[in-house]
Amino acid sequence: MLGMSKSIFRRLLFSFLITVLLGLGISGALMSMFAKNYIYEAKQEELLRKAKKVNAAISQRNKVDDKLLAQLAFLDESFDNRIWLFNQQGKIVATSMKSDVFIGKSVAASIAGKVLKGQNAMTELQIEGLEDPMLSVAIPWGAGDHVYGGIVLHAPIEGIEKTFAQMRETILWATLFGVLLSTAMVSYLSWSISRPLQKIERTAREIGRGNFAERVTVDMTDEIGELAGTINMLSDRLEKMEQERRHVEQVRNDFLANVSHELRTPLTAMQGFLEALQDGLVEDEDARQRYYTVLYTETMQASRLVDDLMDLMKLENNEITLARFPVDLAEIISKVAFTFQPEAEEKGIRIETEIASGLPRLYADKDRITQILNNLVKNAVKFTDEGTITLAASTDNEWVKLSVTDTGSGIGPDDLDRIWERFFKVDRGRSKKNKGTGLGLAIVKELVELHEGTITVNSEPGMGSSFTILLPAIDKYRLERPS
Repeated sequence: MLGMSKSIFRRLLFSFLITVLLGLGISGALMSMFAKNYIYEAKQEELLRKAKKVNAAISQRNKVDDKLLAQLAFLDESFDNRIWLFNQQGKIVATSMKSDVFIGKSVAASIAGKVLKGQNAMTELQIEGLEDPMLSVAIPWGAGDHVYGGIVLHAPIEGIEKTFAQMRETILWATLFGVLLSTAMVSYLSWSISRPLQKIERTAREIGRGNFAERVTVDMTDEIGELAGTINMLSDRLEKMEQERRHVEQVRNDFLANVSHELRTPLTAMQGFLEALQDGLVEDEDARQRYYTVLYTETMQASRLVDDLMDLMKLENNEITLARFPVDLAEIISKVAFTFQPEAEEKGIRIETEIASGLPRLYADKDRITQILNNLVKNAVKFTDEGTITLAASTDNEWVKLSVTDTGSGIGPDDLDRIWERFFKVDRGRSKKNKGTGLGLAIVKELVELHEGTITVNSEPGMGSSFTILLPAIDKYRLERPS
């Protein structure tokens, strides 16, 4: 990440610096060029106006005398510019300064010829004997068609060049200041971008290592902040998926352990009895019959476990389709009560039924409703040593309310939320006395929900339990699903 951060920093820094340098450099060059042209043109226009004023003052004088020289000196002081006069041969015949040494020198023939034709000339005149060029203008000297020669006003370029030098120096310092300021700004900008990216990269690396609890903390609302939020959302989902995976893995391990335990118990008993019969250790016929009875019982226990497992797996995988028909719940309750009556009487338990008059029918699978009721009554008989088991049915608005209430040992508050889990047994300390697969209530819950109903339980230790089921009546089903 450090290399990436440095790379981003360098790219941003160099990109901005190059942009700033090019921008300031081009801007400075253009400003310098345009300013130079503007100053030159303004100076030339100014010199041209002064030259015309000089000509207006001396246009009536065509001879060089003391009065003309005095007038030129006066105009020199007024305009603060050197004034030269040259004749028709291009020779300088008078200057505004008496000490001037350029009298008799010649101006360029092209300039002299242009001026003598009545045209103005604005250029850097090269005067014979003058090393440095002058910014000068030359206009005809005379009045009307009478041209006596030319008038030259000039100003040294040295002053203008100093102005340009100062301007270039100012632009250079401004460019340097802009580079320093840009460097500071780009450094901060690069740091503000690379720092959150570094956090995001570090978090992504931790997520890649399996640490899904890692989160990105970025206090930004731009695209980087949105990226951080996306990474956090991805981490949340991965963490949930990991928790679900661990839960599924734990459930699978518990399932295998429970199935192994539940199968081992009957198989161990069957193996022991079969070995005794095979070795001829049981000679008495009555004893052998008892052994056969135990073997049959253990076989049925293993068979019920397999059947329950298959039912539960099909329910959880939505592989069971209900055969729905109008069902008389009162008839099912009577048959189930009659079925468990002998077993209950052996333990001194009474099974009672309370069926409300006018009970509506259910639109349900009769065999599955019977299976639900069988599992609940079987549990009630198993955990009730004395007292009463009551099967009740009544109407609750558009629902049919079915309840199975016993006066048995009850269920503790810590176990109430777990009774619907596969293989969970409330009577873990009495499992040898009350055999079971621990799948009955899990199957009941799945079947009730498959019928679009609900099941709840109320229980207290030593006070018994009451399971209440609400199933939609046939009229409710018809109203919600019109044919």
